[in-house]
Amino acid sequence: MNIFNKVAMQGLKKNRTRTIVTIIGVVLSAAMITAVTTFGVSLMNYMAEVAASKYGDWQVAYLDADSSFKKEISSDKKVEKTVSFENIGYARIEGGENPNKPYFFIAGFSQKTFDALPVTLLSGRLPENDREILLSGRATAEGGASYAVGDTISLAVGNRIDGDKKLGQGDPYKAGTEIFAPQVEKEYTVVGVCRTPVFEEDSSPGYTLITRNEESMQGAELSVFVSLRNPRQIHSYAESAGDGHAYILNHNVLRVMGLSDNPSDRVFNALLYSAGVIVIAIIMVGSIFLIYNSFSISLNERMRQIGILSSVGATSKQLRNSVLFEGLCIGAVGIPVGICLGLASIGLIIMGITKKLSSIFNTGVSLTMDISALAIIGAVAVSIITILISAYIPARKAAKTPVMDCIRQTNEIKVEAKAVRILRMTRRICGLEGTLALKNFKRNKKRYRSIVLSLALSIVLFVSTSALVTSMNQETKQAKVVTSYDIGFGTQAMDDSDMLKLFDKLKLAEGVTESSYQAFVAYMCTVSPGELTEDYWKAVGGHSSEGTVKLPMDIQFLDDNAYLKIVKDLGLPTEEYTGKNGKMIAVAKMNDEKAEGVNDLKDMFTNPSMDLAVMPKASAETGEAQGQNISVTFVETVPPDSPPIAGATEQRPYSFQVMAPWSMKAYLYPADNPADLKVKGLTFQSENPPKSENEMKAMVQEASLTSAYTFMNTSDALEEGRNYIFVANVFSYTFIIMISLIAIANVFNTISTNIKLRRRELAMLRSVGMSDRDFNKMMRFECAFYGVRSLLFGLPVAIVSSWMICRAMIADSHFVLPWASIGISIISVFLVIFITMLYAVSKIRKENIIDALRDDMT
Repeated sequence: MNIFNKVAMQGLKKNRTRTIVTIIGVVLSAAMITAVTTFGVSLMNYMAEVAASKYGDWQVAYLDADSSFKKEISSDKKVEKTVSFENIGYARIEGGENPNKPYFFIAGFSQKTFDALPVTLLSGRLPENDREILLSGRATAEGGASYAVGDTISLAVGNRIDGDKKLGQGDPYKAGTEIFAPQVEKEYTVVGVCRTPVFEEDSSPGYTLITRNEESMQGAELSVFVSLRNPRQIHSYAESAGDGHAYILNHNVLRVMGLSDNPSDRVFNALLYSAGVIVIAIIMVGSIFLIYNSFSISLNERMRQIGILSSVGATSKQLRNSVLFEGLCIGAVGIPVGICLGLASIGLIIMGITKKLSSIFNTGVSLTMDISALAIIGAVAVSIITILISAYIPARKAAKTPVMDCIRQTNEIKVEAKAVRILRMTRRICGLEGTLALKNFKRNKKRYRSIVLSLALSIVLFVSTSALVTSMNQETKQAKVVTSYDIGFGTQAMDDSDMLKLFDKLKLAEGVTESSYQAFVAYMCTVSPGELTEDYWKAVGGHSSEGTVKLPMDIQFLDDNAYLKIVKDLGLPTEEYTGKNGKMIAVAKMNDEKAEGVNDLKDMFTNPSMDLAVMPKASAETGEAQGQNISVTFVETVPPDSPPIAGATEQRPYSFQVMAPWSMKAYLYPADNPADLKVKGLTFQSENPPKSENEMKAMVQEASLTSAYTFMNTSDALEEGRNYIFVANVFSYTFIIMISLIAIANVFNTISTNIKLRRRELAMLRSVGMSDRDFNKMMRFECAFYGVRSLLFGLPVAIVSSWMICRAMIADSHFVLPWASIGISIISVFLVIFITMLYAVSKIRKENIIDALRDDMT
C-alpha cells in the first residue's frame, strides 16, 4: 500500500462518523438496486407463471398441422413439450350476424388438452363425450348464435376450400372466393358456455365450439401448441420450424416475459422498462449525491493536507487515485452488506405479500424470490459506478485547486463586504442571531448550497415517488367504479319464482356483501316535440313535423330495498315514491363520450318532471295493449348496471331509463312478454369475487336449470390490472421508505459534517460570551433558512418531476398532486434539520473551547 492510500485509510479511521454514514449510503444504494432487480426478476417470472395458468404455458401454435408434423416438432431438442387438439371441421351459422365470421369451428379436446389450454366456463360444464359441446361466449354475443345450455343442435360439418387449398383458422374468411363443402351431419348437446379461447383470434373465420375427443388422432388435422425450453428463441423458431404452416403466438404470456412483438405489447414493455430505468435513475441520483457530499466534505477537511502533498511533488493523478481508493474501500465494505441486505429485505417483502397475491390472483402459483446472477452483477456494477462517479468529481476538483489556495484554504470562504451584506430591515426582524446565521450562510455559499441541494433532492425524490404511487392508486379507484356489481346472473326465459329461489341461495355464498335482483324491460312512450331539448334534436338530426314523438325507453324494476336506498340517497321523500300511484325516478341524458360524469351530460327533456303514457315496446308496435300512466322525476344519478346480457344492445343517442320498485312490475308489466324483456337477473357484490363465483357456480349447477342464462364475474376484467397495481404499490412504498433513508442519511451527513467544520467559528462565538439561549436561537434561524430555501427550490422541481414521471408511466392518467406527500416532506425537512443540528451542536458543546480554537482542521 503506497503512502497516498495509507493517508486515505487514516482519514477514514479518523472521521468515523462520516465514514459510517457514507458506508450506510452505499449499503442503502446497493440494497435498493439489488432489491429492485431481484424483485423485478421475481415478479416477471411470477406474472409469466400466472399468465400461463390462465392462458396456457405454450408460446406458439400451428393451426393447420397433422400428426407427422406434431411428431417432428416433439422430437426437436428446443421443444420442451407439445399438446394438440383435432380440427374436426367447420359448420355454417344459421342467421349469423358477423359477416367476417360465418362459421363454427369445432375443436376436439382430449383431457391432456383441457389441462394444458385453460377453459373458463361462464355457465354449464365441460363436455364429457364427443356428442356434447361447449359454446364460445362470442358466438352468442357477436355471432348471433341463439343456443343455450341444454339445446340440441344439428350441424353440417365440413371444410373451407379455396381452389385446391383447404383453409384453416389461420386463414381469414374470403367472401366470394372460398366455398364450404359439408361432409357429415353431426348432432351435439350444448352443455356449457365458455369465454373465447385465447387461440381464437379476431381474424379467425369461425367461432370455437369445443367437444371431447380421446382418440389417437392419427392422420387427423391438428392444431399443435408448442412450449420451448428457451422462450427467447420463439420468434426465430416459429418461422423456421413452421415450414409454411400458419401459426399464432401466445401474446398474453409473451407480454409479461417481455418477448411479444405486438405494437401494443411493445408499448407495455417500454412502460415496464421505463419504470425500471426511472427507479434505478432515482436511486443513482440519490446515492451519488449522498456519496458525493461525503467525499466533497472529506476533501474540504483535507484540503490543506492535499496542498502539502501537492507541494512536495504529489501529482494530480496520485491525488485522484487516493480519493478513488478511498471510495473503493468504502464500496468493499458497503456493497456486499448492501446486496445481502437487499436480498434479505426483498425476501421478507415477498414472504409478506405471497399469501395476499395468491388470494387476489386466485391461482395456485406462489411468488418466490428468484436470485438472478445477472441481477446481482448488475447491482454490483451500478454501485461501483455510483461510487466512482461520486468520488471522481470532488477528487478532480481538488486536484485542480492551486497549491497555495489549498494550504491557506482561501478558496471557499468569501469575506468581502458585499458578499455578506445584510439589509437593515432583515437585521431588525431577525436580530443579532438571525443576522449571524445569514452571514454564515453567505460566507460560504458552496458549503451551504450542498445542504440546500441535499434537502431539495430529498424532497424531489420523496414527492416524485409518492406522486407515481398516488396516480396508480387513482387509476385503481377509477377502475373500481366501471361496474356496480362483481358477479352477475342474467336470463330471459326463467320464471320469476325460480329466479328468486335461486337468489335466496346465491346471496348466502361466502364473501357476498350486497345482493339484488332486477328486470330490464323495453318500453315506448309518447311525448310532444316541445318537451324535448335542442340537444336531443341536434343528436337525431332535426325537429319532427308530427304532433307527437314515440321514444324507445327502458324501465328497470329493482328490488324494493335497492330502489328505496336510491330514493333516500337522492334526498327524495320516500312516501311520494312508493305505492301503486307513487312517482318514479328516471335518468334522461344525451350520450357524450367526453363527459366525465352524469352531471356533465346534457338533459334530454326540458322539464324536471312529467307524466308519461308508457307501454311495453312489442305491444306498442302491434297496438295490442293500452298504455299505463306514470309520473317521473328526472334525477342526477347513475342507475345500477343491468345483469349480463347475451348479444348486442341497441345503440341510441340518448339514455332514457326509468327506475321502478319490483312491486310495480305486476302492474306495469302484467303480460311478461319475452319480446319486451331485455334481461332479468341477479347481481352481487363480494369481498372475494373469485371465491364467491366458484361457490355460486356449484349452486347453479346443483339447481339443474333448464333455462338459458349467463353467469359472469365482471371483476375479472379489471382484476388483472388491479393486481399489477397492488404489486407495484408494495414495491413503491418499500422504495419510498428506502429512498427516504438515503435522503435522511444524505441530509444528516451533510449538515452534521458542515457543523463540525465550523467548530472553531462556533467556539469563538461561545468564547466571547454568546449564551446557550442565543446560540440555540442562531442555530434555529439557520434551520429555518435551510428549510425555506430547500422548499423553494425542491417543491417546484418535485411537482414538475412528478408530472413528468406520471406522464411517462401512465400517459392517459389524470395527474394528481400528492398533497399529503408534500405536507409530509415539509414537516420532515424541518424535523430532520432540527434533529441533525441538535446532534451536531451537542457534540461541539461537549468539546473544550480552547481545543476547538486551536484546531487547524488538519
